[in-house]
Amino acid sequence: MSPAPRPLGPEPLPSGLAVPAPGEVPHVWALRVSSYADALPNSLVLLDAAERERHKAFVRAADRASYAAAHVALRRLLGAYTDADPAALEFTRETCPVCAGAHGRPALAGGAGPHFSLSHSADMVLIAVAGTPVGADVERIPEGRFVDDVARSLHPRERDELAALPAQERLAAFARCWTRKEAYLKGTGEGLAGDPARDYVGSGAAPATLPGWSLADWTVDEGYAAAVAVADSV
Repeated sequence: MSPAPRPLGPEPLPSGLAVPAPGEVPHVWALRVSSYADALPNSLVLLDAAERERHKAFVRAADRASYAAAHVALRRLLGAYTDADPAALEFTRETCPVCAGAHGRPALAGGAGPHFSLSHSADMVLIAVAGTPVGADVERIPEGRFVDDVARSLHPRERDELAALPAQERLAAFARCWTRKEAYLKGTGEGLAGDPARDYVGSGAAPATLPGWSLADWTVDEGYAAAVAVADSV
């Protein structure tokens, strides 16, 4: 049975949360964007200037709410892990391993604090915190046309697995495969600059083994799939 994330709401968090040690299971937190609706207007002050600009740039109100809830929650959570003011946290990007650009894994500036990964889709937000590089992904289970288009970019074995499934099983299997793949590529720092066809993660009930990484599905709300990949060492 896949593990379930810890619930994360707008209520105050305890300070001094302990970061998992290397080799330990990452802490994975989940929240519903809709649960933050009442708290969001007063929470936007936690965001920095760049985040507020990004927030305002979204055209759809649902996208603005999803972005704000995710980034406010991340700041509050990292503040609890580091005993720091959430509004004072500064973020940076590590070097991308594909092109050496400054758009790799997100990190706290100055090299302090835990490894973390943030993902949001529709009404669901997932945050993973670990002692080694980590990637998290949550996705709403998509429609058939999207699956048919994106499946072409997967590993050949994954494409064959999906093609062999009845239509009613293919959507959930694709969502399992895609969240595993995105979690791993976010963990390595490549993101979608990496080749989704390169590594086999599988679409079946259990993820494939990836050298140097632990990859697991996480149980979230119905209609969504989620996965977390954590490096075995720093």
